[in-house]
Amino acid sequence: MLTKEQKDKIIKKFKIHETDTGSSEIQIAILTEEIDMLTGHLKQHKKDFSSRRGLIKKVADRRSLLNYLKRSDPPAFEALMKKIKLKVK
Repeated sequence: MLTKEQKDKIIKKFKIHETDTGSSEIQIAILTEEIDMLTGHLKQHKKDFSSRRGLIKKVADRRSLLNYLKRSDPPAFEALMKKIKLKVK
């Protein structure tokens, strides 16, 4: 789980305009950070199946947001992929 300070840092980095707190780019960035944290946790705790289920849900949520962003704003999608360093097929 991300702390408020970590989320604020991500929001400052990815916001589109001054009052932006929930755009697709921000949601994708937050989910990416949470996925990275859960992945590290699951490398140590291999039998934590409830966390694994949460990880799978977060990956699916991020995938649907990425599909939406790619469909609605392709240039923003490409810029976000470079910032987050994700590979997309």
